[in-house]
Amino acid sequence: MDQAGCFENAPLLTQRFKRRIFVAILVALLWSAIGFSSLQVEKKELKGRISISGAWALYPMAVKWAEEFQKIHPKVIIDVQAGGAGKGIADVLAGMVDIGCVSRGIHQAEVSKGAFAIAVTKDAVVPTISERNPCLAELVKRGVRREQFVNIWISEKVKTWGQVLGTEEKAPIRVYTRSDACGAAETWAEFLGKRQEDLEGIGVYGDPGLADAVRRDPLGIGYNNINYAYDAKSKRAVKGIMILPLDLDESGWIESDENFYGTRDEIIQAIALDIYPSPPARDLFFVTKGKPKTRLLIEFIKWVLTEGQKFVPETGYIGLSQRKLAEGLEKIGEK
Repeated sequence: MDQAGCFENAPLLTQRFKRRIFVAILVALLWSAIGFSSLQVEKKELKGRISISGAWALYPMAVKWAEEFQKIHPKVIIDVQAGGAGKGIADVLAGMVDIGCVSRGIHQAEVSKGAFAIAVTKDAVVPTISERNPCLAELVKRGVRREQFVNIWISEKVKTWGQVLGTEEKAPIRVYTRSDACGAAETWAEFLGKRQEDLEGIGVYGDPGLADAVRRDPLGIGYNNINYAYDAKSKRAVKGIMILPLDLDESGWIESDENFYGTRDEIIQAIALDIYPSPPARDLFFVTKGKPKTRLLIEFIKWVLTEGQKFVPETGYIGLSQRKLAEGLEKIGEK
């Protein structure tokens, strides 16, 4: 082809070149759209339902976590119900709920049935009496030794408030305990060297019920998780009850370093610093049946162990150490 022919065909070549460029751009845009769409599918909003039941101790915290997680993921519904640690472990192992809230150690028999426990926060159980107790002032000043609690709830050797204080006071002690299988009772019994079934007393259902029974009875004694012993707003003891101090050094007097029961913040700090003994301080657990498998359940537990921890102090709980949080993430395969 001579030079003139080349110039004659130049417009045609240019048109074909433009067409090819246009097709290439179109294909590139198409593949880009497909890739972006796939990415969107991978990062699409979480949706679905999570069911939780169990320990009264963990109930307020679980409710707060559920509320905050649903704000981030509005297509997720989280149903939280209380009923005691015994109900929580039974429900999750029976496949009735996705997560059981448990406020005690997990028994080997439960592990054998598939219980997969992840520590999510920490709190404690405290002994409570009525603020109308006839010996209130002395009890608060002097506290009660562990051995005396054993003689109140286990052996029943101590039957009057005078026996606790070494005085002539004849007013009887009316002992209350939990009627439902629960972590608070198991933890309190562990502090006394026994199991929940060894605790004597009038059985009352639930944390709120036990607090109310003691509040109504000037001669009553009981125990509660700290979020039911302290008022959420005032952060002081629930109106009508008083926290009965533990005489940790058994000196017969509550020393300044033992006097941390005035507010919820004070006792939380004492628990965090391991001043308040363990038990009755303890870890609280989310329990699933086997290792979590669904994306929704994994993402929720992962969020609880990371971003969700910022809501722990304001809800009246104690944060876990970074080591324990890391162990939890590792257990669910997220680290």
